[in-house]
Amino acid sequence: MRPGTIQRNVASWTLGIKRCVKEGQNRKALELFQDMQREGVSPDKFAFIAVLKACANLAALEKGKQVHNQVMQSQCESDIFVGSCLVDMYAKCGSIEDAWLVFSSMPTRTVVSWSIMIMAYAKCGQGQKALDLFQEMQQEQMPPDNATFVGVLTACTSIGALEQGRHIHALLIGLDADIFVGNCLVDMYAKCGSIEDACRVFKNMATHTIVTWNAMINGYVKCGLGMKAVEVFRQMKKEDLEPDSVTYMGILNACASALAIEDGKLVHAEIVHRKRCFDLPVANSLIDMYGKCGSIEDAWKVFTKMPHRSVVSWNSMIAACVKCGNGKKAVELFQQMRKEKVEPDNFTFVAVINACASILALIEGRQVHEQVIRSGFSSDIIIGSCLIDMYAKCGSIDDAYDVFKSMPVRNVVSWSTMISGYVKCGHGQKAIKLFQQMQQELVKPDGVTYVAMISACADIGALEEGKRVHAEVTRSGLELDVFVGSSLVDMYAKCGSIKNARTVFGNISRRNVVSWNSMLTGYALHGLGKEALLLFEEMCESGAEVDGSTLACLLSACSHAGLVDQGYYCFESMVPLYGIMATVEHHSCMVDLLGRSGCLNEAEDVINSMCCKPDVSVWMALLSACRINGDVQMAERAAEQILELDPENSSAFVLLSNIYAASRKWDSSTNLQQTRRKQKTRRKQHVIKQPGCSWIEVNNQVHTFVVNDKEHPCIQEIRDELRRLFMAMKSMGYVPNTHLVLHDVEEEVKEISLLYHSEKLAIVFGLISTPPGSPIQVLKNLRICADCHTATKFISKIVGRSIILRDANRFHHFKKGACSCRDYW
Repeated sequence: MRPGTIQRNVASWTLGIKRCVKEGQNRKALELFQDMQREGVSPDKFAFIAVLKACANLAALEKGKQVHNQVMQSQCESDIFVGSCLVDMYAKCGSIEDAWLVFSSMPTRTVVSWSIMIMAYAKCGQGQKALDLFQEMQQEQMPPDNATFVGVLTACTSIGALEQGRHIHALLIGLDADIFVGNCLVDMYAKCGSIEDACRVFKNMATHTIVTWNAMINGYVKCGLGMKAVEVFRQMKKEDLEPDSVTYMGILNACASALAIEDGKLVHAEIVHRKRCFDLPVANSLIDMYGKCGSIEDAWKVFTKMPHRSVVSWNSMIAACVKCGNGKKAVELFQQMRKEKVEPDNFTFVAVINACASILALIEGRQVHEQVIRSGFSSDIIIGSCLIDMYAKCGSIDDAYDVFKSMPVRNVVSWSTMISGYVKCGHGQKAIKLFQQMQQELVKPDGVTYVAMISACADIGALEEGKRVHAEVTRSGLELDVFVGSSLVDMYAKCGSIKNARTVFGNISRRNVVSWNSMLTGYALHGLGKEALLLFEEMCESGAEVDGSTLACLLSACSHAGLVDQGYYCFESMVPLYGIMATVEHHSCMVDLLGRSGCLNEAEDVINSMCCKPDVSVWMALLSACRINGDVQMAERAAEQILELDPENSSAFVLLSNIYAASRKWDSSTNLQQTRRKQKTRRKQHVIKQPGCSWIEVNNQVHTFVVNDKEHPCIQEIRDELRRLFMAMKSMGYVPNTHLVLHDVEEEVKEISLLYHSEKLAIVFGLISTPPGSPIQVLKNLRICADCHTATKFISKIVGRSIILRDANRFHHFKKGACSCRDYW
């Protein structure tokens, strides 16, 4: 002891330590504890209790373990209060295993030690263990107190155990008046999704603190009732209770979920008035609210005025840009963030990868991928799924699969994303194989997986595989899901089974506009215009919302069925009856409807009267109609407009060349091709005409054919049978439509060229590979040519079989020498 100092005993040292802890000076408390020992004063149980509280407040695990060793040396560990403090210290330091070791070794336990251990499990995310411990406590007939119930209700909240929470509530007779217990009840019910029970508890509470109001506001937000949360916020203000940061964050989340930007701006004004606008979490919530409400300018104002920005601030601003469709700005922000030395987290990478996906920025996406690897996030399952999605949307499906293969852990989201990626890139067969692999690895599909798989089956016409997926959907209980159901309707329609499509549609209990539109599209594909009109009447009578896509589907159905008057009435009724302005898509449908029916002048008038500028699709519809009707002059005008809008449009050159050739204008066709070749040489670009191909599903395998195919293993048998059918068709009056051959060659050469079109090869393969009398179903990626259409009618009559062919525009059902389209397509 230093000269002149007053000797202090353990009680005075302990008093000083306790005072420091009470005033929040926990580090000072630890220093006093060390000084006490240096002066040779041995701590007693009260000193240990005080210093353990300081360790708990600082989450100082190593220091806490040192104190624990001293506790054991002093033989104070058996003291019930010291033991409880040790449990509490370890729990708050995140060492739940050490907390349990102390708790389980305690010779005697009070309600305090039980409550501390239960709360420890609840707060570290092991809610079920907390509930199990509460049950054990009851078995040992230890009466719980308010603190116990706070802990066990917190546990129910953390794992969403609503029924167990209700059981706990029933045990609270006489205790639920406690404000802390009441707050926990409100929070538990709200976060477990039972907002009605939360309201009931809230109304029965004698007093409400800011915590109670916050629980109600956040509860309504969690249940998707943003405007109700706004009402609670207004009611709270009437009671003169000042909001805190948690309140403002909750109410801003409510405004974001309800897209209530005006209410959000009022809250923003109040935040500024109360000088909380520089509160970092509140400012971040403001950015998030404005972003979700679509006001990128307001979000940017908040962001630029922030004196300090955390990684969350940057994440919120980047996500806001993505939400508002400004992916380019989001990528620029990420680059600026890196320049300012702000380290991105997993949320940053998710946001910026989504931004790259939204603007198809493959190069920038690869750069972000490299930074993901350098930052150590390559094993993050959410980031991995986002990378797969980004690469797929950017058309780099091989990169997407490389990411998928390299993921150390894959969940249903990553599998579903990869399957969806294959579907988006037109690899339906690969999507089906991956789905089968997913099931072999015992990963349970969800609704998103099934929607992607159903789309894959629809794209490649894999009806049998689609039926198997449908059976799985039924077993999983997802058949009534409106999105899955709508996808099934679309799949059956695109696979040629309109009857099954209608059956599934009838089983959807709660139809939305997507399900109605799917069925309308199905009828349009099959040329069932009258059925589409009847379904539209049914839709209107049901009170379902009619949107622009609905009317586009209806116009398409009228176009494929040649219902000009009905289509024209629908088009003219859009604004007066439904309040929907005609878009470019609707005008394109109308041009197609009039053009197909031979009303070319009226179709051109529709284009000239458009209030918005016609795009390539509108002029292409007119050009296609010119090809059907052989109007060369109008075709030239349409092609001129297309090439003015898109000088590199290869389809316009090909269509116009076809029209010239069909009209025997070989010079014009040759000149056009020469002009195009000169452009290609000058621009060093090439016209890429989509190659025609057809495919057919036989024995659960999809077989693909191209024109003059030589690769298929059965090609010789196919050619032999095709030549036999060719002779039979000719004897029945079939005349090859050699006008479609775009080269000035001998007629015999033209006939042979037509004979080996991909759809004919696929049809004949179906004939020789399936039982007699069974229907044949073929898909083609382009519009069926006139000669194949005529030939298929003859083939259906010769073989006595139904042939269903889906081309790029619609379905053709061939039977007994006739087609369902009545030669109108």
